[in-house]
Order: sequence, then C-alpha cells, then structure tokens
Amino acid sequence: MSTTADTKRPQRGLAGLQRFGRSLMLPIAALPAAGLLLRLGQDDMLGRWDATADIAKVLAAAGGGLFDWLPLLFAVGIAVGFARKGDGSTGVAAVVGFIVFSKVVQVFAPIEEIEGFEPTAGWYLAPIKWPYSVLSGVVVGLVTAVVWQRFYRVKLPPYLAFFGGRRFVPIVNSVALLLLGVVFGLVFPVIDAGIHNLGELATSDAVIGGGVYGVLNRLLIPIGLHQLLNVPVWFVFDGGDINNFFAGDPDAGAFMTGFFPIFMFALPAAALAIWQTARPSQKKVVGGIMITGALTAFLTGITEPIEFSFMYVAWPLYLIHALLTGISLALVNALDIHLGFTFSAGGIDFLLNAGADAASKAWLLIPIGLVYAAIYYLLFRWVITKWNLRTPGREADDDESPANGDNADGTGGGAEAGDATRDVPGSTEPTEQTKKG
Repeated sequence: MSTTADTKRPQRGLAGLQRFGRSLMLPIAALPAAGLLLRLGQDDMLGRWDATADIAKVLAAAGGGLFDWLPLLFAVGIAVGFARKGDGSTGVAAVVGFIVFSKVVQVFAPIEEIEGFEPTAGWYLAPIKWPYSVLSGVVVGLVTAVVWQRFYRVKLPPYLAFFGGRRFVPIVNSVALLLLGVVFGLVFPVIDAGIHNLGELATSDAVIGGGVYGVLNRLLIPIGLHQLLNVPVWFVFDGGDINNFFAGDPDAGAFMTGFFPIFMFALPAAALAIWQTARPSQKKVVGGIMITGALTAFLTGITEPIEFSFMYVAWPLYLIHALLTGISLALVNALDIHLGFTFSAGGIDFLLNAGADAASKAWLLIPIGLVYAAIYYLLFRWVITKWNLRTPGREADDDESPANGDNADGTGGGAEAGDATRDVPGSTEPTEQTKKG
C-alpha cells in the first residue's frame, strides 16, 4: 500500500484539469471578435443599407467563418496547449485527426440535412457541418495531445525512419480517431431521436415546456447538439416560434423571450465574477477576455466566449447556469412576456424587436435581467471560491512553486531560526551548517 502514490494521483488529475483549462483559452479568445464581426454583418445591421451591403457581407463572412470552423479551432488549440512541449507538428496532427474523425462520424450522422432547416435565417441556423460541434474539437484535441506525447519520439527501422518521430503522430492519430469516430457515429442517431422527441414535448405547455427547453438548450451546447432541439422548436412545431413571432402571433416567443435576461445581464455578471475571482497576477489577462465576452453577450447575444470559459473546467457552474436559464424561460412565460429575435437574445435584437406587433411587456425583461445579474454574480463568485473551481485565472502554473520564503500552504518559511536542514539545490548532501549541527 503506497500512500505517496495515492496522494499523487489526485494531484496529477488536478494538474491535467488545469492544463486543459489553459488550453481552452486560445480558441475562446478568438470568439468575441468573431461574434462582433458576425453581428455587424447581418441584414438588420450594416446589411440594411445598400451603401454598406458589401461591407456587411465581408464582415459576416469573416465572423461566420470562425464560427463555422470553431470545432477545428478547439481541436488545434487544445492539442497544442494540452500536450507538454507541443509545437506546430501537434497542431498538424490535430488537423489530420479532426478531418478523419468528423468525416467518419458524418458517415453515420449527416446532420447537415435536417428537415425544416432555414440556412438563411442567421448564423445560429447555418448548416451544422460537424456532428457534436465543439465537443468533437475537444475530443480530437485531447486525443491528439495524448498520442503526441506518447509517440513523438518513436524510432522506426532505417528504411521507415522518415516516418518516425513527429511524422509518426498524425498516422497513429488518424487511426485512433477513425475508431473513435465510428463509436460516436453509431451513438449519434439514438441521441438525435431522443432530442427530437423532447422538442415535441416542450411545445405542449409554454411554462413547463419552456423551462425544460431552456435547461436542455444549455445542456446540449457542450456536445454541440442544441441545434437539433432549436430547429424544430423555432421553425417546425406549430409553425415555428420565430416564424410565428414575426408573423404577428401574440402567443409566440415562448422559446425565445427567457433568453434575454440570461444573455444580456446574467452571463455578463458571471463574466465579472470569473474576472474578480482570478488570481491577482492573472486578473489583467482574464479581465480583457471576460469584459470583451460580456460586451459581446450583452449587445449581440453571443454567449460562447463566456460559457466555454467554464463549461468544461468548472462544470458545476454550467449545471447551475442551465437550471437558471430554464427558470428564466418558465418565469417569463408565466408572466405572459413575449419577445423574439432574428439573431440572438442580445441588446440589439431587444431594441429592434421590442416594438414588434407580437411583443408584449418586453420592458419587464430589464428588471428581471438585473435581478438575474445579481443572482449570477453572487452565486458564481460564492461557488468558485467555496469549491475552489479552476475558472480562467485560477489555474496554477506548471512551474509554480513556493518562493520568496513561503511554504506551499502560504505560511512563512525560509531561513528561519533553527532551519538548519535546508539542502543545497540539486544535491542530496546536507549543508555545512547541517553537518555542524
């Protein structure tokens, strides 16, 4: 029985989680700019005027392209960031693995051909090119990092030496992810059918159905399957919630209204809590990302920059977020508040659609949102500190060690009186002072 080995296992697991959290920051940092570019390029923004129509297309193409390829960004970012001593060859292996994995999964689940899909309705409804969306990038990135660390120094016989070392990693990675793609592809149709049935159930009652839908909508984002629930609810069942809202139906908006308090107020408050709980040395970096993400969420309703920052590394927060989102949708439906969006539940859509024929009591979303902001900030801050969750800026550096005379527990250390047993760095021999003692 080895107590030392048992102690090291949790430490290694925590270190791995911290590395994973840091590796997520690279793709996350690209999202705010992508969201703003994409929103400005929509038909109800710069696209509404002939003079700026071409500029809008360019901006929409730039921002939309990043979102279209978001799974690949996560695959490369995680692979390079998670692998110890990862380099450019790690990124190449991730690209190879992602292409193999995504194409194999689509053999079983070509979900870009969803019935009732409206690809012209905005980027949220663009064809889904990769099953499991960002989850596929996370899986590929982690597998690539593990494969790279295991095989990047492999030596082959002289006649195969060209394919050894770093060149061997993409070969092994493609085989591993081919097999994994088969597994994910076989499971996907079952998940697809279950989500479709849940979508039909959600439309039967506005309060209960809206609440259930809100929870499931958030819970499905980490695995990239939320669109399978959104499309039937927004465009198919009973004519589609978005279609009905802009057709003037006063009962429409049951599956859109409750997102406004979350996207405009609650998640920006969560971003503030994440920033405020970061370590002092990391607050400047984390603050830049979180403030930009908060502004993006408030204005455009694009929440991925904030949600991806904690959905994997601090999953208890994400479960709380999903539950509170469901409560928001149930609450606004119970209060008979109606509002819709063409893009997402951000401030721009709020201003554009609050005066629509089907909108009613939209002003109530502002006080509800402010209450939600207070709840999110206080709850997120308490949970992060109470459970010591590794949100951005709270990860320990790989090379972090006690310094400046401090022990690992934060108490004073160093050359105190009687501390005559300190060894010389890099040596197992005691010092002269120890010998004399």
